[in-house]
Amino acid sequence: MKRLREPAAPEPAFPDLDDLLQHRARLGAAVLLARHDRLSFSRLKELLTETDGNLGANMRKLEDAGYVDVRKEFQDRRPVTWYGLSPKGRRALSQHLAGLEQLIAHARHTSR
Repeated sequence: MKRLREPAAPEPAFPDLDDLLQHRARLGAAVLLARHDRLSFSRLKELLTETDGNLGANMRKLEDAGYVDVRKEFQDRRPVTWYGLSPKGRRALSQHLAGLEQLIAHARHTSR
């Protein structure tokens, strides 16, 4: 009778994933801001199909972490909030995406 071997201990699958960027709205906002210099709250809301409250809470988390810069101004007597990805946010996004690529490669390797 042949004995079955225990599989080797798995490698850590996601070593460089950023907990803050795990949320769909925060990751989506970071990716959009990486492609554009600045986007308004209303444009982000439209592109991400989020509610005011949900997007506001998630953008606040990115702001508190120093991942986004915020500028508030008035246009035609209406308040407009502009967001831009900070250098810290760019580094975090780049590292997070590299971690996701590593995770995908690991999943492809183990599914064969």
